[in-house]
Amino acid sequence: MSARLVVIGGGLAGIAVAVRLAEAGHKPLLIETKKKLGGRATSFIDPRNERELDNCQHVVMGCCTHLLDLFSRIGVLDRIQWHRELFWTKGDGIVDVIRPARLPAPFHMALALGRLSFLGKQDRAAIRRAMWRLIRLSPAGRQRWTGRAFSEFLAEQRQTENAIRCFWTPIIVSACNVALERCECSYAMQVFQEGFLANAWGGAVGLPTVPLWRLYDPAVDFIESRGGDVVDGVSARSLAFDGTRITGVVTPDGLIPCTSVVTAVPFDRLDKLVSDTLRRADARLQALDRFEISPILGVHLWFETPVMSQPHLVVVDAGVQWLFNKGVDEAGRQHLHAVISAADEWMELPEETIVDRVMVDLHRVLPRSRGLRPVEARAVKEKRATFALTPGIDAIRPRSAPGPIGLHGAVPNLYLAGDWCDTGWPATMEGAVRSGYEAAGAVTGQDCGVGDLPPGPLARVLGLKPAGRIA
Repeated sequence: MSARLVVIGGGLAGIAVAVRLAEAGHKPLLIETKKKLGGRATSFIDPRNERELDNCQHVVMGCCTHLLDLFSRIGVLDRIQWHRELFWTKGDGIVDVIRPARLPAPFHMALALGRLSFLGKQDRAAIRRAMWRLIRLSPAGRQRWTGRAFSEFLAEQRQTENAIRCFWTPIIVSACNVALERCECSYAMQVFQEGFLANAWGGAVGLPTVPLWRLYDPAVDFIESRGGDVVDGVSARSLAFDGTRITGVVTPDGLIPCTSVVTAVPFDRLDKLVSDTLRRADARLQALDRFEISPILGVHLWFETPVMSQPHLVVVDAGVQWLFNKGVDEAGRQHLHAVISAADEWMELPEETIVDRVMVDLHRVLPRSRGLRPVEARAVKEKRATFALTPGIDAIRPRSAPGPIGLHGAVPNLYLAGDWCDTGWPATMEGAVRSGYEAAGAVTGQDCGVGDLPPGPLARVLGLKPAGRIA
């Protein structure tokens, strides 16, 4: 077997790398342990009922420029359904709708926030005060909050307890998968600045209309039609290192010789692939054991009759943060999907207890569900869903490209990808794709970034600008 460029891992980061490399004529070999691409953002066949189920509902936002670019390249943008409205509820059948007003960003959300029924006058005043601070905070100002928790910023801005519990918490826990007290402040700020304030399209919510793994099938044809290969069911055991360069990828079936390798796997998986000798030779690999993890729980529920009419609900002051309406089948059964982020306390619970707790929230917010039990339920625990976005995390997030000194001093033909790398984004699908594009750019020597969603004219005048990490 002749040596070639190998990409390890078929999640979004690996797909992004392989797509861009194939496009540039590098004919990569992408290997993936599972039988389908997608990594953690994927689907499975439930052996209980033979249904295709997503591990967890994933959301695309208008500000996710690199993810949307990837979907465009492989031809699946038409499998995303967009929603300009966000439906919020605290219970008793009262649903508040946040929709952008016909005002220039960043004021397009101001009227909607003022109409949230579960916020009092003091809450709204506090939120407006913090939002104005975020609007006026430049990228450099945001970086000055690096290493501190977002809860400290909210305390400085004199946020009310109700505003924290009912507004800030649902958004940040869902976006960053950690509690406010554990969340790196600069990234929480980024969620609001780039996701909701800078551009009216940034907060648009896109939901896949197909099981997640069907988003990635066209990527295989894209890569292979350009001379690359995608091989599933192959697990990397280790990286062969001659003291200077990576010479191959060790698998159960033998050695795959390589000219270069891109590892597009989670940090803990990469930690198992590298020898002590390789770790000492590459500064990027020396902090892999310092990352923490944060879990996510997805709960699929089927009801005999429809109990929810909205496409989604942001659930306030509850264990469940999001409810997604997955539709009604031919028998009239409605499929709902509940998502609990930062789900540490749920991980050791049995499925029956999980369903009971979720149903308490559903009975509170969905009046038509009261007195009903799901006819079927399936809890999917992702104990290692994301890295924990804790204060100071950027100190250990490595860049993709090898470099001569410091954290980036590295083996010259080893490239890293994954949402945990130094992408300038939280642990998201967008972050994973950004890392893949950066790795591809490092290999090819070309700029593979596609830019951020530009701020509106007024937002730019007021100081809202994307941090802009992709080179």
